[in-house]
This record gives sequence, structure tokens and C-alpha cells, in this order.
Amino acid sequence: MSLPEHIRRMWDGDRASRALGMTLVSVSPGRAEVSMPVREDMVNGHAIGHGGLTFTLADSAFAFACNSHGPVTVAHSASIRFHAPVRLGEVLTAVAVEREREGRRGVYDVDVHAGDRLVATFEGHATQTRTGDGS
Repeated sequence: MSLPEHIRRMWDGDRASRALGMTLVSVSPGRAEVSMPVREDMVNGHAIGHGGLTFTLADSAFAFACNSHGPVTVAHSASIRFHAPVRLGEVLTAVAVEREREGRRGVYDVDVHAGDRLVATFEGHATQTRTGDGS
């Protein structure tokens, strides 16, 4: 997959997402798709996928969508709603879509699916750093 250089650098430096087995599927302006298999070390004491890891997947997709325009952009708030449990062995796919972007701020919706089941919805609010370079 061909990625813009700033997204390639961001992915290469994202050790957390890669350590969790995530794959950056696609990025385009205002949109990103990231997938992650649910491994044995990702299930909780109820034998279902840990919600915090579902949140992390959604957050990673959000991060790539809000940074797709170029300037360094960071989250300033996010929330998630869980719709269904996830199971060991499933592959989760998070698709982040820009809902609105004005000035240095943006709002992004992320749907997380396990196959054809919607398992979570996430809303992220982002702010471009003042300099656009992370400082």
C-alpha cells in the first residue's frame, strides 16, 4: 500500500499499534482503516475481548484519519460505546471517518466491526498542534 510520507513515518513510529498486531489497511484524506486480530492475551476474565483494546484499535484508526491531512493532530477527547462482545480469534476492523473539520479542530466517527457485526462506536475530537509539527 502506498502511503503519504508523513503517514508512513507515523506508522513506523507507532510501536504500540504494531505490538498489538494492528495492520494499517488504508488512509485517505479524513479516513483510515485499521485491523487487529483478537489474541489470547487480549481477552479478559470473562473470556471476551478486553474493551480497552477495542478502544485502542478505534483510537489508532482515529489518529491516522485526523493526521491524514498532514499537520500533526492529537486527540483531546474520545468516547466509546460497546454494542457486542468480541471473541478470541476474531479480526476487528476499525474505520474512522471525518465528520467535521474546522480550523484546527475535527470530529471523527469510528465504527469497529468483527466481520459483519458492529461491536463498538467511537467518537474522537482532535486538535491540530499550534505549529502543526507536534510542538
